[in-house]
Amino acid sequence: RLYAMQTGMKIDSKTPECRKFLSKLMDQLEAMKKQFGDNEAITQEIVGSAHVENYALKMFLYADNEDRAGQFHKNMIKSFYTASLLIDVLTVFGELSEENAQHRKYARWKAAYIHNCLKNGETPQPGPIGMEGESFDVEREEPGSSSLHSGTTQPTSSSSTYEASNMPSSNYTGIHIPPGAHAPANTPAEVPHNTGMS
Repeated sequence: RLYAMQTGMKIDSKTPECRKFLSKLMDQLEAMKKQFGDNEAITQEIVGSAHVENYALKMFLYADNEDRAGQFHKNMIKSFYTASLLIDVLTVFGELSEENAQHRKYARWKAAYIHNCLKNGETPQPGPIGMEGESFDVEREEPGSSSLHSGTTQPTSSSSTYEASNMPSSNYTGIHIPPGAHAPANTPAEVPHNTGMS
């Protein structure tokens, strides 16, 4: 909700409808802050950031494992896409690491690619095969934009070109992801607690 609030403020904080919506959202945030005041993931940014990142990576790894096993289904697509959205939420805590930015791009690309293959009755290729030898135009990837709804992928095989919609496109070229390299080297099981100064 904080991410939605910050994004909404950037988009439109002037019109009466938006001000009303953002005001309600602020009230909800304040109520949640009071309700969950004893939860470190709410009260401490470093714990909250690690919590969101860990959950995003769990969803990403689940979807990636299903993808590599050739198990294509709606929950896997949703997991890739949700992981990308949760990584968007991490921008509340500051700029994304290069690794998380790559996870987000890859998750969006895979969600769109698999969704369109299934929609068109095609069999998706498991893993990052479709991205090898292709380039990705990082400059055109805007924060908060969704490649699931806008994008064109041009896989190396000529049989699976797709277009998600008529919206502006991004090209994915030049990304090579060796097996396992896209996954995080380690995911912290515990986050160091902020002892604070008393």
